[in-house]
Amino acid sequence: MPDRSNLRRAIFVAGPTSAGKSRVALDWAKRCGGEIVNADAFQLYREFPVVSAQPPADARAEVPHHLFGCIPCREQMDAVRYAGLALDAIAGIASRGLIPFIVGGSGLYLQALTAGLPDLPDIDPAIRDAVRAMTLQDLVARLRELDPASLPAIDLHNPRRVARRLELCLQTGSPASEVLTRPDPPDELRGIVLTRDRDDLNARIDGAVRARLSGGAIDEVRAARPVAGATARQILGWREITAFLDGETTLDECRDKLAAATRRYAKRQLTWFRGKCSFPVLNLSSVKPDHMDRLSRQLGLP
Repeated sequence: MPDRSNLRRAIFVAGPTSAGKSRVALDWAKRCGGEIVNADAFQLYREFPVVSAQPPADARAEVPHHLFGCIPCREQMDAVRYAGLALDAIAGIASRGLIPFIVGGSGLYLQALTAGLPDLPDIDPAIRDAVRAMTLQDLVARLRELDPASLPAIDLHNPRRVARRLELCLQTGSPASEVLTRPDPPDELRGIVLTRDRDDLNARIDGAVRARLSGGAIDEVRAARPVAGATARQILGWREITAFLDGETTLDECRDKLAAATRRYAKRQLTWFRGKCSFPVLNLSSVKPDHMDRLSRQLGLP
């Protein structure tokens, strides 16, 4: 059983992409004496600092950052492996008498870190073969029939994710959303979910997408194509940028498709946090300075 005792010393800063988590966490870590631990599945990858929006060098120079750009993209990664790496980093920070700030929006990785994951059954090869032979349209239709509660939680444009949910339904005879119900994190954990008004968040996403595409994201994907493993190829932007590199879309179409995919991802993140997370929610679109001061006190920050 992993030792999660040091999580009581940590502050979780969670929420959807482009909400402003990194800025808030950096400010708190500087003020309180802390170090930042990544909880974003794709910011782990070394080859994708721009695509995954890893913190820039000036932010990393202000406070130590852990688990950013630490894994080669050829390696497979999963939530259980991440939890082990994160717990080691958090233990090191706690041993120095500092506060670990755990920052990110990957719900599965946060769940694995704080409470562990359920034991899942092996999938019968016949079920797997039958599911993998289905078109994406048929996968979504069948999943809608067997487990409509799963639809808001996954990327319905991703055949691998839809197939995995459908396999669980067929293997267990129960909705995958029930099979994947996970233990609740300990009540004593401290954290915040940061959100924004929808129009504000969408505008920030659009700006972030433009900045990534003009700032080197295309070159990162081009360079990684010969070596990236299956997990790394799930990074947000891979599908849209490779379509552009293959001449299937224009740059403007690539930008628009990536912005739309990122908005869908943010919506799924919000759905996950609403259903799985008990941390208080703070809307940064309407926050006032005294709100942050009050929240700092509520979280027990110095």
